[in-house]
Amino acid sequence: MMASMSSQSPATLTILLIVSDSVIRSVLRDMLDSAGYLVITARDVGDAVDRMKECRPDLLVIRPQISSMPGHDAAVYLRTKIPGIPVLIVGGLPDDDRILNRETAERFEIFPKPFQSSELLEKVKEVLAPRSSPVAGD
Repeated sequence: MMASMSSQSPATLTILLIVSDSVIRSVLRDMLDSAGYLVITARDVGDAVDRMKECRPDLLVIRPQISSMPGHDAAVYLRTKIPGIPVLIVGGLPDDDRILNRETAERFEIFPKPFQSSELLEKVKEVLAPRSSPVAGD
């Protein structure tokens, strides 16, 4: 499924947006929705697990802190439900090499604020793009 994403339009791609703050969740949902993505929202990890039972998202977009859990811990856990799913952590992260190194080790994408909506949408496209070139003859 991952390899065919480049030929899919945003409307065929589902993003699971996990944000505790209702205002930020609404703004990000509207931004992604207006670009044509199917956006499913969750306020915490439990909510996200419930949503993942209903559909299989193509991307997790998560804030650095979800309720009382760090976003990267939540993403690691959620990847046990859908191994290899791309993760985009959006927002401010502490300037801490241990966190940044962990994001690299877990292969999460980080998109720090401040940003314009067009920049976020471009980053989402980049993260959803296939990770490797198609094999000749495919």
